[in-house]
Amino acid sequence: MNLMRAAATVGGLTMMSRILGFARDVLVAGLLGAGAAADAFFVAQKLPNLLRRMFAEGAFSAAFVPIYNRIRVESGPAAAHAFAEAALSVLVCSLLVILLAAQAAMPWVVTVFAPGFSDDPEKFNLAVDLARIVFPYIVFISAVALVGGVLNSLGRFGAFAGAPVLFNLCLIAGCVVSLQHWVDADPAVVQAWALMLSGMVQLGAMLVAANRAGAELRFRLPRLTPEVKRLLKVAAPAALGAGVYQVNVLVDTMIASLLAEGTVSALYYADRLVQLPLGVVGIAVGTALLPLLSTRIKEGALDDARNHMNRAMEMTLLVALPALVGLATLGMPIVATLFERGAFTPEATTRTVEVMTVLAFGLPAFVLAKVLSPGFYAREDTATPTRYAVVALVANVVLNLAFMQPLAHMGIALATALSAWINVFLLARRLNRDRLLVGDARLRRTLPRILLANLLFAAAILGVLEALPPFGTMPHAARVLWLTLLIGATIPVYVAFSLITGAARLQDFKGMLRRRKR
Repeated sequence: MNLMRAAATVGGLTMMSRILGFARDVLVAGLLGAGAAADAFFVAQKLPNLLRRMFAEGAFSAAFVPIYNRIRVESGPAAAHAFAEAALSVLVCSLLVILLAAQAAMPWVVTVFAPGFSDDPEKFNLAVDLARIVFPYIVFISAVALVGGVLNSLGRFGAFAGAPVLFNLCLIAGCVVSLQHWVDADPAVVQAWALMLSGMVQLGAMLVAANRAGAELRFRLPRLTPEVKRLLKVAAPAALGAGVYQVNVLVDTMIASLLAEGTVSALYYADRLVQLPLGVVGIAVGTALLPLLSTRIKEGALDDARNHMNRAMEMTLLVALPALVGLATLGMPIVATLFERGAFTPEATTRTVEVMTVLAFGLPAFVLAKVLSPGFYAREDTATPTRYAVVALVANVVLNLAFMQPLAHMGIALATALSAWINVFLLARRLNRDRLLVGDARLRRTLPRILLANLLFAAAILGVLEALPPFGTMPHAARVLWLTLLIGATIPVYVAFSLITGAARLQDFKGMLRRRKR
């Protein structure tokens, strides 16, 4: 199993998903804009997504994959498969209990998650109705995450990485239904139903992929076997540790609901843009790295594990830093071109750009956290990242309260970025103390060259923007043309700067292609 090849597979499919996600966001922005209906929908959407990323993709993936791999190494594939079926049954039954409780308590849940909505009964009631529609999604998508963990452990990364493509296609279909007036319903309600149904579609596709891989999973009566108890013990602290970014987003939403109308929507659209490199690089590398590290550590190959960590750091920074540069310099062209139409006004564009520009400075930290966390989870240590997550969360709340009045929506983004860097610093320091993250000669040589390449890259983009008329004055067709040309030109320019400065080496790419060909 090759780290670069596995990360490329996950990253490529994630890129496809993000592109479809942008198409979806463009349609949603035109339908809902950045007002009350959009705020209500995005708050409702965050509830199951928060639980999914904390408990399913976060805690269960972080805890499940190392334990599953250990059982495969020590007891064989049959025992690992039995463990996966037992874990699936316990997960689904637990989530059904949570689902029933949440449906009954949804008005109180929305009050906690968006306290500012209480002052607007119409927005509050809409958020409650939408949240009740979308909340069953957590059951389906959590099962998807567990089946994906089995496939990733078997080296089958494509199916799980492709599941979000189906999610975006379902929501795009919901937008088409509203635009064509095929149903007489509020577009926000149609989107909520499309989101819930997408969970069923993704689970069906994942079960088919598991069957084809010879890992057919059947639902059985839940049993707390010793290994399932171990899973729950490890997963409990990981629920917070692996979901630190999402918890920070939740805190941001709560604070944003207290500010001007449209702030929640601006945070959502800005976060969607920042999520592109986070998904393509951070989640892709982290997903590929976890089974590799857990297997190498169980086999005692610590030098190989350290090498994987160093190469993962190189890969993420080589892509995350130019993404930061691109979002910070091209924010106005990107947001104006993608979203500014229909109900999405120029004022909404300005607010979204301001949030995204500040939030982008935390992007390298968001990505690095996804790469550093497997260093703990591979050793079945979820308690340490949890402690650091709590520190970061406390910092985020304190900074939000300090910045919300003088900086408004930009203060929320700044607090999120700073708290993410605090989390990464703590993770990296501990991994270095444990001798798992030890920079080798190649990493020490490459890092300053990556920084130099990005400084040159930023100067080149700013120089081009100075020569162009402001995007706000351009017609939409001209915006699309210029943004396409800008993005198309930045990729070869950055590659050239990377090769010239020595931040990347041509033989590395050739080597990866040769391994793929073989």
